[in-house]
Amino acid sequence: MPGRPPTHSPVTSETNEYRPLADRMRPGTLADFAGQEHLIGPDKPLRLAIERGQLHSMVFWGAPGTGKTTLARIISTSCNAQFLTISAVLSGVKEIREAIGKARQYREVYDKDTVLFVDEAHRFNKSQQDAFLPHVENGTITFVGATTENPSFELNNALLSRVRVYVLKPLATEAVRRVVEQGLQDCERGLGDKNLQITGEALELLVESADGDARRALNLLEIAADLAAADGITGALVQEVISGSSYRRFDKGGDMFYEQISALHKSVRGSAPDAALYWFARMLDGGCDPLYIARRVVRMASEDIGNADPRGLRLALDAWETQERLGTPEGELAIAQALVFLACAPKSNAVYKAYNAALEDVKSTASADVPLHLRNAPSGLMKEMGYGKEYRYAHDEPDAYAAGESYFPDGMTARQYYYPANRGLEIQIAEKLARLRKLDEKTQKK
Repeated sequence: MPGRPPTHSPVTSETNEYRPLADRMRPGTLADFAGQEHLIGPDKPLRLAIERGQLHSMVFWGAPGTGKTTLARIISTSCNAQFLTISAVLSGVKEIREAIGKARQYREVYDKDTVLFVDEAHRFNKSQQDAFLPHVENGTITFVGATTENPSFELNNALLSRVRVYVLKPLATEAVRRVVEQGLQDCERGLGDKNLQITGEALELLVESADGDARRALNLLEIAADLAAADGITGALVQEVISGSSYRRFDKGGDMFYEQISALHKSVRGSAPDAALYWFARMLDGGCDPLYIARRVVRMASEDIGNADPRGLRLALDAWETQERLGTPEGELAIAQALVFLACAPKSNAVYKAYNAALEDVKSTASADVPLHLRNAPSGLMKEMGYGKEYRYAHDEPDAYAAGESYFPDGMTARQYYYPANRGLEIQIAEKLARLRKLDEKTQKK
């Protein structure tokens, strides 16, 4: 007769007498789980699946400390399944095969399912990810992956087609506060046996410092508890604990990086200087290279302000040069100045659209020759061949404009790519171009 199946049987585990508070306080049920109401709130699909014991393969995508590992454990417990865990940082195909073997044996002996939790799943390469496919397909394992990176870019399509992706959000302030208060009150797992007192200021500072990360909140709480004197955990103590470290989320090249530079760019485009300054400060605080932002500011000047105010491009280049010459923090003030100027400047993407339209036209048409009259004739032979013949030198024409002249390839209908916006300097540019087109029309009629 088979014995009672074990609840958890990790492939890799470490036995330590000391377990950090964050691990001791790991929730074992959905009732104790804080946050992610959009996934496990009443009548939400994931909650219903867990409560009904309906396993399916999935990937949890979210920042550290949002509950990815905890949810995977709760799922395996609720569904009475074996829980195996491997880390893509330390494992390879060999460890994957060992886990599959354990899952297969578990099914044969106990006729039970296995949840294989793959931490840092994005670190497995394509061939390693492919190793899971047949076993997910035939039900040997229920694959539960955890990743801090965008699965669309880091997991291959074959694996993504077999799993459901759940996005875990950073914990809201109330959820983090609940986690900290549980850590203070729980006598068996937390710090309740120490009868620690915490001031309101200290509690709020801890919650704010966690920045949506439950693990960080408990780690900071544990350090503060170890250092606390007779008067308990004070705001001054918490300030000492968190001093010298940035706790805002930033990843220098990952999704959060591109999300924040996108927010910065869109704030400038949306004429919101205060929001632009906020995102600029957030990126600097997270460790972003100011020169990267300076380069992006130059792009903003061309793409979103353009000829509506050409001074924007010059100011952006000056800010870039200032950053290179002065460094931090003086150079960053120049970048901030450029950002505010661009955000307040009149907006036009007319040149950006015109450039893209011209590129598309070139890609979709044949390579037309340059008309003879537009070619230079540095040699006698070229002159005999008609190079430069009948070219009209604009400076010799009235108002320095050769009305009716064509500068497109022979046989190609003239195009209009550039449509100046009715803002800033482009108002005057549009008026001039309209006047020149009228001259062209008169010449063509003659």
